[in-house]
Amino acid sequence: MTHKILIDTDPGIDDAMAIFYAALHPEIEIVGMTSVFGNVTTEIAARNAIVLAERAGQEIPVAKGAGKPLVQTPNPVSDYVHGAEGFGDMPAQDTTARPVDEPAHEFICRLINENPSEITLCPIGPLTNIALALRHDPTIAEKVKSVVIMGGGLERGNVSAYAEANIWNDPHAADEVFSAHWPLTMVGLDVTTQVVCDKPDFAAIAKASPKLGGFLNEAVQYYVNFYETHHGISGSQMHDPTAVIAITDPQYFTIENHALEVIVDGDRIGQTIRSTDPSRPKHKVPMGVDIDGVKRRFLTMFETGS
Repeated sequence: MTHKILIDTDPGIDDAMAIFYAALHPEIEIVGMTSVFGNVTTEIAARNAIVLAERAGQEIPVAKGAGKPLVQTPNPVSDYVHGAEGFGDMPAQDTTARPVDEPAHEFICRLINENPSEITLCPIGPLTNIALALRHDPTIAEKVKSVVIMGGGLERGNVSAYAEANIWNDPHAADEVFSAHWPLTMVGLDVTTQVVCDKPDFAAIAKASPKLGGFLNEAVQYYVNFYETHHGISGSQMHDPTAVIAITDPQYFTIENHALEVIVDGDRIGQTIRSTDPSRPKHKVPMGVDIDGVKRRFLTMFETGS
């Protein structure tokens, strides 16, 4: 079974993990990527997405997306987590390809319309482009195969006690996306914080896969140092790759079904909560995870030696 996925991304170190995992997976075809602000600016995100595609040896069209949230004032980029250029201490890298001449939200709509019931939309950054795509063509909700998001969390936050970073960066967009009637899975902090890879894990994939694993191993040192300093965790929480693994390996997750909404102002801005609004659809929310299964799935994908 081939999964055609369209990744909306703000690379980002764990974005790089997710994209390399998808590029290596024999049952995944990355049909496109779109960039969004968050870990870096949308311009850097577009460049970084192309860097990752080219390093993986794939020609993947990349469309540049929104540079700011729908409503709120933009938060600063997360350079203290991911580094100034998005990949830790690694300098900016040039690319052969350039972004396509099409806005991300139109690119998303076009690919879904050209491949009805075939595209899995996988946003692993703020949801601005996804909300704009729904506004541009609401019929994509009926034509997409599924939407699998890395974001949110019903029991915890990471940029505040309440909010997860992707939702916090554009809560209004996230609330629009969660209100849409489409087959959506929210892979949030409830499960992604439980899956942790440490420095020896990344050293092992660098040895097995010098080109891709080596890149991740170099970039992740900065990321792990952030987790050690700020969270007391000796390793990297595997947020974005866990969302991609949920597409191909749902058996690793315990799913609940909840209507969702996002708090868009006040002290709890960006918090994802269970909604009591009867007009809202119920979405899949993984609340339990086979930690060893997900971690093993990620690490063994790099044993090809690429």
